[in-house]
Amino acid sequence: MADMLVAANATLCLSSAPSLGTPRSSVQSHQHSSFWGSRYILKAHVSKGRLNFLSERLSGKQTQRDGVRCQLSATRPESIVEKQKPEDVYSSLSQVCAVLGSQWGDEGKGKLVDILARRYDVVARCQGGANAGHTIYNDEGKKFALHVVPSGILNNNAVCVVGNGVVVHVPGFFDEVKKLEEEGIVCEGRLFVSDRAHILFDLHRTVDGLREAELAGAMIGTTKRGIGPCYASKAIRNGIRFGDLRNLDTFEDKLEILLKDAASRFPDFTYDLDAEMERYRIYAERLVPYITDTVHFINEAYRQKKRILVEGGQATMLDIDFGTYPFVTSSNPSAGGICTGLGIAPNRLGDIVGVAKAYTTRVGAGPYPTELFGELGEQLRAAGHEYGTTTGRPRRCGWLDIVALKYTCDINGFTSINLTKLDVFSGFGKLKLGVGYKTQSGEKLKYFPSDLSLLESVEVEYEEMPGWKEDISLARQYEELPAAARAYVERIEQLVGLPVRFIGVGPGREALIVR
Repeated sequence: MADMLVAANATLCLSSAPSLGTPRSSVQSHQHSSFWGSRYILKAHVSKGRLNFLSERLSGKQTQRDGVRCQLSATRPESIVEKQKPEDVYSSLSQVCAVLGSQWGDEGKGKLVDILARRYDVVARCQGGANAGHTIYNDEGKKFALHVVPSGILNNNAVCVVGNGVVVHVPGFFDEVKKLEEEGIVCEGRLFVSDRAHILFDLHRTVDGLREAELAGAMIGTTKRGIGPCYASKAIRNGIRFGDLRNLDTFEDKLEILLKDAASRFPDFTYDLDAEMERYRIYAERLVPYITDTVHFINEAYRQKKRILVEGGQATMLDIDFGTYPFVTSSNPSAGGICTGLGIAPNRLGDIVGVAKAYTTRVGAGPYPTELFGELGEQLRAAGHEYGTTTGRPRRCGWLDIVALKYTCDINGFTSINLTKLDVFSGFGKLKLGVGYKTQSGEKLKYFPSDLSLLESVEVEYEEMPGWKEDISLARQYEELPAAARAYVERIEQLVGLPVRFIGVGPGREALIVR
């Protein structure tokens, strides 16, 4: 039986005043409690056997432990959940919270990050580059398309960090900053780039296009933004970091090595070292206010009890280790990338919210078991406006893949789900959930396979559910959703074993149901 929430109103009464050294008992955990002589909410997550035990303890009988007499009365757990306000859910999130994509990217992570950023002091990107576009809206409905700058930049009280795991194209970075400042958003003093982050040069973009051309019919389908080649430079240790801009003499030597390496690999590649150096002398001066040791910054913020929000780019199904390799990105958009991309210890991570669309999409090549074709696929693409933020490419669309979602839940240890774009299904007569994979021989797979030939050949087992006609874009409470929409959400919860805490019903900040 799944864990259940047990709650009780408990009044603790002293039968004798203990000394300061006397152990104080807690009914919940049998450990020390500081809530002496007060009424408080007692919560426990318990299995069936433990529930039976606590039910006896919550029957109103008195209990005696270490000199403390406890009078307990039961309260229905549903009442606590029902009365919980959205702000309670936000404030209950941990000091370090992460928002990560659980599918193939484009799930709408930026919106939740933007909303949560108002409650956090630091918002950080930990991996990826300008291939990770986030579209968000401010309170006036103004649309912002961000690529490297964290979505928290719209919150004037937040400091934004681009971590060491990110690769940054400097001209693109300044273009983003310029557009934000034209809208009155201050970046200098609020936006910092790690001195350990690698610089993505124009040569990396050129190489990206040349590599894709070489692959011809077997193209990966990259954004050609140079992300992969930049990470390749990092891996073979001839990459250049932002901290290198502090010494332009050695910077020039390193840049020449990088350019010569590209020219030796691709005969048609040409370069002008002097022109490139002139550009970066100017950039070096402009970047002075932005470059900092973000590893120290993040950990010092943690020690000062600042609240830190981590924004993932791309998503787990594009992870270079766990995604549909080689049709993946060049970094780790899964939970492990938080630690390596920011320099924060694993035991400091708290809540990890997995963002999933109510359906699935992906851009580029690669296996996609629940993909829809024809009229239904076009209907879903049109209803969801599924075109890439970074490239404008039409996205491939399909039903929600529960097998893939459970796989990414395992990898990341998600604590809850943010289900986005539920409103897109308004007007769909029937919906489907991909709940299982079968091989061509009829064998049911118990896992998401790494073998792409197997993944491409699986037969998806679907559960069909009724759709709804109502426009749900104005719903702000869960109870306002049609019964069919609630049933769809609750079935997802049952299948993945996690609560859906946030439900997106439109693009704006306010179009979010919090449970």
